[in-house]
Amino acid sequence: MTAAAGEPLRGRLIVCVASCWNYDPTSKHQIMKRLARHNDVLWINYRGTRRPALNGQDLRGIAGTLRRFARGLEEVDSGVRQLTPLVIPGAAGAWLGAVQRRLLIAQVQRALERTRQHPAQPVQIWCFAPDVPYLAGALGEEVFVYYCVDEFAKFDGVNSEYVRRLERRTLEVADVVIASSAQLAQTRGRVRRDVHLVRHGVEFDHFARAWREDGPRPGDLPHNGRPTLGFFGLVHHWVDVDLLADLARLRPEYNVVVIGDCKVDVSALQARPNVFLLGRKPYSTLPDYCRWFDAALLPFVCGPATHEINPIKLREYLAAGLRTIATPLPEALRYRGVVRFTDPRDGLAGAERFARLCDSVVACASTDPQQARASRQRIAQTVASETWEGVVDRLTAIVCGERVSRAACAAARSLTPARPLSAPPVARTA
Repeated sequence: MTAAAGEPLRGRLIVCVASCWNYDPTSKHQIMKRLARHNDVLWINYRGTRRPALNGQDLRGIAGTLRRFARGLEEVDSGVRQLTPLVIPGAAGAWLGAVQRRLLIAQVQRALERTRQHPAQPVQIWCFAPDVPYLAGALGEEVFVYYCVDEFAKFDGVNSEYVRRLERRTLEVADVVIASSAQLAQTRGRVRRDVHLVRHGVEFDHFARAWREDGPRPGDLPHNGRPTLGFFGLVHHWVDVDLLADLARLRPEYNVVVIGDCKVDVSALQARPNVFLLGRKPYSTLPDYCRWFDAALLPFVCGPATHEINPIKLREYLAAGLRTIATPLPEALRYRGVVRFTDPRDGLAGAERFARLCDSVVACASTDPQQARASRQRIAQTVASETWEGVVDRLTAIVCGERVSRAACAAARSLTPARPLSAPPVARTA
């Protein structure tokens, strides 16, 4: 079997430029953990895209970044070492940009020397950040992968024009471009015709524990006998907090449980007695909470910043066998057979529309344990084939195919006869 036919990447040093390893698991974590089984991974905790604001949240983030920078190169998982480089966040000017480039390249090069098993170990760059095109070629890599998972230029606090300009350059210099949603692939396809659409996966067996196994109700879940609607994930600007608060107000007979760190104002949720903000929970315990949800919520804001995203948590909800109520994100609509979506054409106000969908889902839930488990299993089967192992197999085939293609081109160039040193001059006509 050739590498391009699906043989796993082996023996490489993969430099992954992404957000912090210590966050909740994202696509980057899932992919790199699997690649680290046969390769060394150097995770670059890059925090340079967005200029922080002078608020408590960002100041705490700066403090955490400085602590990780002080620790230097550290092992964070089997086969994965993390470097938190010193960067200048949002360095958009010509002078600051030049300093940023030299600073980052020098730090990564030093970490590369310390991580490399031997001088001949091949290096690959897998870049999840849009604004570091200057890393291409700086590490002597055999392939540079740009993996686009978000519309970063539309994020709050970023210099949109600057990020768009740098991302365009990243698209131009990358050997391979991956996009995680059809919308991202379409927009990046205006620059590169060879964008590969590879949607996110799910850690199916992990979340299927919610219906495969029995377990006690977590102590911090409400024990009041009311139906429980659950959400887990980071509560940030893409989550419609007002929609959740209005849902709790319209349906006081439901528990609304929110699991995850809150990075935006949630005072509207705190004001509702039937809303339970449980904070961040270990990823390993999420199935234990899902087991006791009557339905899951995906209340994302529908707008420019969310139009292109592909929410991983939707697949996780489904793998847990949860009936899900969601706002109509384009990528989520692929699951319209098992997910209930709000529809602005029905004439109802947004929160009332969302609440009625919750009513219909709760009403059809079975109280018989065997029937409930069978129902959850049917829901889970819709994503059973969308595992992260399958995603990594496809990525490996794409990247190895590009590597083999580049090697073949280099070999062909080396076999091309050299032009004679003293070629006769070309005659010029008057």
